[in-house]
Amino acid sequence: MIYKPPYIITSKILALVSDIVERLGDIKYLESQINTPQLRKINRIKTITGTLQIEGNTFTEEKVTAILEGKRVLGTLKEVSEVLGAIKAYDKLDRYSYKQLKDLLDAHQLLMGDILTHAGDFRVNNVGVHSASEVIHIAPPASRVPTLMQELFNWLKTTDEHPLVVSSVFHYEFEFIHPFSDGNGRMGRLWQSVILHHWKPIFSFIPIESVVRDNQDRYYQALEEAGSLGESTPFVEFMLEMILESIENIVNKTVPKNVPKNVPLKRLDKILALIQKNRNITLAQMADILKVSNKTIQRDILKLKKSNKIKRLGSLKSGYWEILKVN
Repeated sequence: MIYKPPYIITSKILALVSDIVERLGDIKYLESQINTPQLRKINRIKTITGTLQIEGNTFTEEKVTAILEGKRVLGTLKEVSEVLGAIKAYDKLDRYSYKQLKDLLDAHQLLMGDILTHAGDFRVNNVGVHSASEVIHIAPPASRVPTLMQELFNWLKTTDEHPLVVSSVFHYEFEFIHPFSDGNGRMGRLWQSVILHHWKPIFSFIPIESVVRDNQDRYYQALEEAGSLGESTPFVEFMLEMILESIENIVNKTVPKNVPKNVPLKRLDKILALIQKNRNITLAQMADILKVSNKTIQRDILKLKKSNKIKRLGSLKSGYWEILKVN
């Protein structure tokens, strides 16, 4: 029988998955503006800086950029080695097979090879995870790690759960097992990105790690809550929030200034097209045609009104729409 990690699909998880999928639709239409060598480089730097700063590395995006460009920087040998290792590990993100345990071990070797003597090998000692003042998690015995990791990867190979959920559950389970003597946080975040990239390649340059860094206290709190509950549900909810925020950051920085933020561009265009075709169309009809809720349409209409693109003449019952400006 294949091991199944404990978690519950809550209404919050379902809503977040739906929101993320919708926002990914926005990125699809903006991909030509986002997927440029310069922006890929900037977002990869944000990713590497974010994931290392969570672990206490003091290097800024400017210093990481300098190292990436082959320049010398001031810093400890350990911090420089951590940056170089992260660069090597993330450079291969699109070549890892997320279902292969061997690839994860190879990634750990790249990530920690200049820091750990036995990088790429499971730990042989028992460990605990510490906060500033106390032990917050006793990891499973070292003797159990190979079996637990194989069970986790067997689940990866067979689950039909949504990839957004799978990546978040894996991230938590990986941190719970704590399979390496060091680098577990970095590897958990990296492998979640690997899983997401396999689902949607655009995730290779969405810097989720930098948003997690900005919410670091909540990150550790979600890990603790999941540990206390005995299931990954709180952590899954948290990571989905971080993924959504990461996508929204990309979209909001890319949309043209004359387009309202936080509203899918194609849906706005479709609303304008529907009004142009039938100025008497109702909000309910728009929602039905576009397969969204009435509240979503109401929010979109308000945005279009505020941007002076449409106005309503007469009452909602007997009036009609007028387009003021068409892009």
